[in-house]
Amino acid sequence: MSVKVSESTGYGPNTQMSLFGYIMAAVLVIVLLPLIPVLVPVWILWKVFVAEEEFGHSFEDWRRDTGRTPDDRAAAADAELAAAETEAVEADDAESEDETEQAAAES
Repeated sequence: MSVKVSESTGYGPNTQMSLFGYIMAAVLVIVLLPLIPVLVPVWILWKVFVAEEEFGHSFEDWRRDTGRTPDDRAAAADAELAAAETEAVEADDAESEDETEQAAAES
């Protein structure tokens, strides 16, 4: 048996290294299989007594905690749209006033 692993050319999988990885995985499974009866109770005890509560933060949790409803979201969107329209109208009015003042200054 050869003790040298061939170098990868980069063009395809290295068969010898893949085989070595599969053999090592099989050995680890065989060695660790008898530990399952010990690891499972340890894991359960860890979850019950030591591990902190895991929870995910989500938009739904935030909305529920703040007392917001989907209607509040729609109302906020409508208010933003109305504010944007008001700003656009005010900008148009300001431009009209500037043009009027400029025309008056020219004459």
